[in-house]
Order: sequence, then structure tokens, then C-alpha cells
Amino acid sequence: MPFDRTAMAARVAEDIPEGWFVNLGIGMPTMVADHIPPEREVIFHSENGILGMGPAPAPDAVDPWLINAGKQPVTLVPGASLFHHADSFAIIRGGHLDLCVLGAFEVAANGDIANWATSENDSAPAVGGAMDLTAGAKRLWVLMEHTTKDGRPKLVETCSYPLTAAGVVSRVYTNLAVLEVVKGRGFVLAEAAPGVSVEEIRAKTAAPVWLPA
Repeated sequence: MPFDRTAMAARVAEDIPEGWFVNLGIGMPTMVADHIPPEREVIFHSENGILGMGPAPAPDAVDPWLINAGKQPVTLVPGASLFHHADSFAIIRGGHLDLCVLGAFEVAANGDIANWATSENDSAPAVGGAMDLTAGAKRLWVLMEHTTKDGRPKLVETCSYPLTAAGVVSRVYTNLAVLEVVKGRGFVLAEAAPGVSVEEIRAKTAAPVWLPA
């Protein structure tokens, strides 16, 4: 069966090396923090001014004053720090993040990403820090469903939505597969979800999907 959202987040967490500084974007990427084992140190950053963000709190342990950039309650790990928004963006723009994990509406075969949101229901702060993160982080991975709710591919040859950034995505995690974005080739299949065939992945991708050389 395809990965569910919990399995998708756990799959991303599995690939993050020890000691990396990582920003998690709004939405599904925030679930990644819940799947880092306590014996492995990964330092999570939130652009509203947190370094050392932990997993989501238990329902009876929510601190309403401690939230991430998506307004969700979070916890802190030992040694965490809180700081001004401007200092947070100095971390981002200064190239100090090893990785950023974002959601997306579309990812193109050349690594372009489109993930702007209008936030009409005020659930998230519109574009937020995505443009800074895509430019400042050393690596960008995308975590998203492989298709839209009506079945349209979100992995495409060319993005139809306005771009957040051009040519920055290096890896995509979906409910069907893990794909590398390789310069000059496009999407290269690294791993299929259990029970998902290469044919299904290709049928639901609007760009060529290559097998590893």
C-alpha cells in the first residue's frame, strides 16, 4: 500500500543525518520532528524564532505560548533557544541550515518548486518564509502527496503555478515514492512505496521517471 502521511514523515526522518540543522515547513513537514529517535540529534528550526524544536506535545501538555510558524503547538528539547524573528531569518539567509523540508503544489523535473498559498482562511501566513528558505538552505526536500485530490499529477515537466524558487529541489517524498531530482535527467526513482509499481508511479507523474543507472 502507498505510504500514509505518518509513514511519509517517518521516511523523511530516516534520511536526515545526525547533527543537521533542519527547518520544517508548514503542514505535513512538521510531522517529521515526531519521528526522530531520542538517541539521534537533529536540531529543528522554526522561522518564528525557535532552534531546538521537539515533537508535538500531548493534548494535555500544550503550551499556548509555544508554537511553530504554522501556529501549531510544539515542544522544546534540552538546550533549545528562542530568539527574535530577524535573528531567525539571519540563520536562514546566512546559509546555516543544512536542510529545509517543504510541502508543494507542484515540483518540476528541473527542481522548480511552486508552493505559494493565499491563506484565505488565515490558517498559515501566506507565502511565509518559503522564498528565503529555498534560497538559503543548503538542501531542499519536498514532502507531498503524489497527486491532487482529483488525481492530477503534482510532479510535472514544467510548473503551471507561479514559482517559489527555480531549480532548488533535490529530493521528493510522496505517498507513492522517493525520487531524486537529478540535473540533466529529472526524476529518478530511489524507492517505491510497498506494493506500488513503477508503472503506477509513472502513470501518476506528468514527467519521465527514470530508474537508477
